[in-house]
Amino acid sequence: MTDLAGVKVVVTGATSGLGAAMADALLRAGATVAMAARPTARLDEAVALRTGNGLAAEALALDVREPSSVTEAVGELVRRWGGIDVVVNNAGIGMRTVNPRFFEDPRPFFEVPEDRFTDVVATNLTGYFLVAKAFAPHFVSRGRGRLINVSMNHETMRRRGFVPYGPSRAGAEALSLIMTEDLRPYGVAVNILLPGGATATGMIPDELPEAARSGLLPPEIMGPPVVFLASAEAEGLTGERIVATEFDVWLNRFRAGPTPKTGPANAPR
Repeated sequence: MTDLAGVKVVVTGATSGLGAAMADALLRAGATVAMAARPTARLDEAVALRTGNGLAAEALALDVREPSSVTEAVGELVRRWGGIDVVVNNAGIGMRTVNPRFFEDPRPFFEVPEDRFTDVVATNLTGYFLVAKAFAPHFVSRGRGRLINVSMNHETMRRRGFVPYGPSRAGAEALSLIMTEDLRPYGVAVNILLPGGATATGMIPDELPEAARSGLLPPEIMGPPVVFLASAEAEGLTGERIVATEFDVWLNRFRAGPTPKTGPANAPR
């Protein structure tokens, strides 16, 4: 089992869904995890549940849509911990906030209210930018650090009726690729992680037919890849897009290393 003792991780949107599943996996592997979310009783309860089970969870009050909230939270955590190793950008909202019946009754983009569009983009895209921007100087000053940006399938980004969720995730992936190159010279890694399908979280409508619900992925599928990305084995790995449903195959290929060249040594390549 991977040992993350001494590794300090921040997970945004950590009180439910994918965020809670990733936080739990990291905690069980021995990491200290700041569970970041808006300052509500829900955050306190989530942390208390983990600490009550002997896990090293801490609360970090943070609203990813508010620059001052993000900056203050990062400053507070740096003072408290001294150093941060990994940040998981996960906080997000889905189509349910725009169209509660998006599965059975998808609506065209021109029927999306402007405030709903702005709210989703502010959380799913601008929120990733604000969190990464606030932590990046800390990573750069240390010459190391890891950002993990959670995404979704490319099919979701172009699915009918998925404005603004699809564009917000597509934007976050483009942002991640640019972050990778901007931070590469400083020894800071950026990788993308996604489930590989719809997951059984609060983003799924209650009215979803049981036949469709049975095909949803469990949030815990994100556990093994996020633990790997926080581990010593992932040192130096950057610019990857890892799909959780394909993680075992990807990991075996990664561990096998580059495919050896075949044929004469002087053969054209």
